[in-house]
Amino acid sequence: MIGGILYRARTGVHWRDLPEQYGPWKTVYERHRAWSADGTWEHLLQQVQAAADVAGQVDWGVSVASTVVRAHQHAARARTTAPPTLKGEVTPELQDEPAAWIG
Repeated sequence: MIGGILYRARTGVHWRDLPEQYGPWKTVYERHRAWSADGTWEHLLQQVQAAADVAGQVDWGVSVASTVVRAHQHAARARTTAPPTLKGEVTPELQDEPAAWIG
């Protein structure tokens, strides 16, 4: 069960594409969902961190800072059409076939 959950976390496959060796995908998914909801994963992480700390394997002096700048939803979409031209502006036309000026 845990192997299937870890496999999905490592590979990012969809739950339905989980290899059969881990059991029915829906069972693995439901167990993961239940453990996420009841705090099992957080408790497990705390236990592993505490054991590693006691063994001297954790350097608590290291810190990582990150920043996420989110764009407004309208700014995130790319333009799907050419921008409008100004009145009177001439748009460049292709004068020759590309083969003529490529050489």
